[in-house]
Amino acid sequence: MAYSDTVMDHFENPRNVGKIEDADGIGEVGNARCGDIMKMYLKIDNDVVTDVKFNTFGCGAAIATSSMATELIKGKTIEEVLTLTNKAVVEALDGLPPVKIHCSVLAEEAVKSALVDYYKRSGRQMPKALQDFKIDEDAHDS
Repeated sequence: MAYSDTVMDHFENPRNVGKIEDADGIGEVGNARCGDIMKMYLKIDNDVVTDVKFNTFGCGAAIATSSMATELIKGKTIEEVLTLTNKAVVEALDGLPPVKIHCSVLAEEAVKSALVDYYKRSGRQMPKALQDFKIDEDAHDS
């Protein structure tokens, strides 16, 4: 299974690793079958993601997709973050082997789960895109 140089870089030098103690939103998703668990922490100010950190327990692709997802959303508005897809994460990483696509799905879901938590904590009206958000268990069966 060959990984792109970008995947290897984000695995060997992951960006935004850690925990935000006073996070505005925290999302955790996992796949019990393969053992990947991702936790995303968001700091949001005036509807902009001003900081994002992650902790991931899993394979190299899980770490790389978490790292890339944080890079793709940092400094973006919530509206922009809501458009993040697992396909965008895969493209930004210059591809993933088919058996590792579920890692990119987890990364997208971790971000959206943290946004759901943010809206619940803040008491604000959740955007329609998040009202319909459900974790896709079938995507994690790879």
